[in-house]
Amino acid sequence: MQGIDLLSIREQFNQNRILLCFNGPISRSLIEEIGKALRNYLQADNAQPGAAMDVFGVYIELTQNIRHYASRMNYSEYEGSATVVVARNEAGRYNVMAGNLVELADGEAICKRLEELAVMDRSELKAAYKTQLRKPRDEGSTNGAGLGLLDVARKSASPMTARLVEIGEGRGFLSILAVV
Repeated sequence: MQGIDLLSIREQFNQNRILLCFNGPISRSLIEEIGKALRNYLQADNAQPGAAMDVFGVYIELTQNIRHYASRMNYSEYEGSATVVVARNEAGRYNVMAGNLVELADGEAICKRLEELAVMDRSELKAAYKTQLRKPRDEGSTNGAGLGLLDVARKSASPMTARLVEIGEGRGFLSILAVV
């Protein structure tokens, strides 16, 4: 293994106002521990209590989605790895970014769903959330009730964005950004 220039990585993190960064296999206990660290960072950053709760909620939703997806797809530890970054942007908001390996069709479906959510205003997102909440959950369904992305969209200050990069063999790397 070549030496890693940690100083340049640190400088890049500082330049991009990155509070937290994680890359690797993600477990339930790790999600909790990183969540605790995130709360501490937000407190040290003097985040407003409401904003801190929203950032924490978005982080939890995105990382749990990755974990559940990797489990459902029977991905190996390496394939199920997550990349998570929380940074403060120039406007004082928090960028919560999460990415993982996905099957291309699944990534395309998520990108399409985020495009649909992006054109909804606050009242439409609230109505969609309430409608989804009332729907009975299909017992044979392999995914959740669909509330997670709606909840993240409601907490976001601007529409969520996604980027899907094809990496071959029918797979891609999906990155989602929520600004809180």
